[in-house]
Amino acid sequence: MISPFNIYMIGVGGQGIGLLSETLLRAADYAGYEVIGVDTHGLAQRGGTVSSHLRLGKEAKSPLIKPGNADLVIALERYEAHRALIEYSKIGSILVYYDAVWQPLNVRLQKDKLLKEESLVRIAMLKKVSLKKVYVEDLSDSRMQNVAILSFLNRNQIIEKITQNDYLKAMYDILPEHIVEKNIKLFESTL
Repeated sequence: MISPFNIYMIGVGGQGIGLLSETLLRAADYAGYEVIGVDTHGLAQRGGTVSSHLRLGKEAKSPLIKPGNADLVIALERYEAHRALIEYSKIGSILVYYDAVWQPLNVRLQKDKLLKEESLVRIAMLKKVSLKKVYVEDLSDSRMQNVAILSFLNRNQIIEKITQNDYLKAMYDILPEHIVEKNIKLFESTL
């Protein structure tokens, strides 16, 4: 794996980017990586964009990832995946996204058309980005999209050296007792 390995995460306020970021940070630490990261919340409480930067490896001196330098982009919403694909994905990177759509105001007002998956595919092809869509048909709680993403990362070994055990230990560290088992069940069921 290249070092530093840059992971850029993006979603909409309320989707759990902070939890996703903290879980990945701890799982990477358990796997033996030197890791630094930073969250940017912006309009999180108003449904605005939330992003996190995570850098793995000894060569990472600053937590921020420059635009066009993400090796892995993780998005919890299609519009945010589109934005991150254009701004942060580097040529030949991977974009893992949860295929949910939180319609922007202009779409709801019928001033713009709904962003189609084909738009992501077209841009990904131009940038030689490997596009990976995640969607759980019967997800009981939309706040668990981040766990579905973690399960996908684990199942497909997207981040070298991070094992299922590392992810599980991180989730047990972070999640409150009353919801940890439900999240673990989802994590393991989508394996």
